[in-house]
Amino acid sequence: MHAFDVLGDPVRRRILELLADGERSSGEVSGVIREEFGISQPAVSQHLKVLRDTGFAVVRAEGTRRLYAVDSTPLREVDAWLDRFRRFWTPHLDALATEIARGKRARRPDRRAPDEQSPGQEAAGSQP
Repeated sequence: MHAFDVLGDPVRRRILELLADGERSSGEVSGVIREEFGISQPAVSQHLKVLRDTGFAVVRAEGTRRLYAVDSTPLREVDAWLDRFRRFWTPHLDALATEIARGKRARRPDRRAPDEQSPGQEAAGSQP
């Protein structure tokens, strides 16, 4: 199965999002996914199996629990493939960062030099 076939499924993407925050038991993953997507526990298990079989997740046994974690190898392969297309969005993101910085500067309190006066204000120590 191709990486984008795996990532194309919203349930599997959500499982990876959960695992990106750290290792989780299959029961924890199943509980969240069942609540959010309304699917059965066996269906969640099937998605976990796909993630394991395609290398996106690893599992380890701890007693009777099965703990899942992200395996970054296939994600690095996806990132390398996407690298060819970054030129399409990187300039837009750079421009957005510039506009955000401008907006932050514009919202700062007035920081005029002490010798500058605002209209209607007199300089300290001047006489009328």
